[in-house]
Amino acid sequence: MTYEMTIAALADPTRRAILACLRDGPLAVGALAEGLPVSRPAVSQHLKVLSDAGLLMVSQRGTKRLYTIDPRGADDLRRYLDSMWDDALDAFAKAARDKAAQKDKS
Repeated sequence: MTYEMTIAALADPTRRAILACLRDGPLAVGALAEGLPVSRPAVSQHLKVLSDAGLLMVSQRGTKRLYTIDPRGADDLRRYLDSMWDDALDAFAKAARDKAAQKDKS
């Protein structure tokens, strides 16, 4: 999965609400739909987007499909944000060195 897919999947508030519901453990689509202001088919569509983005894992228990958060699902997004943060810190360090060098010359 790419970080772009993860960002796109997380852009929707219903999908973020679904992930919040799944933080406590696996749930079936019916249980998820009970706590959300959208229909069960809509929850299924959101689950598909989250699964396609690699954010969820699905397991079968009897006749139910249980959804859980895939802890590896945000790895690409985390690497992307870490690289941006590293760039920002490098730019800050360079600006601090440049400022110190200017101060030493004066």
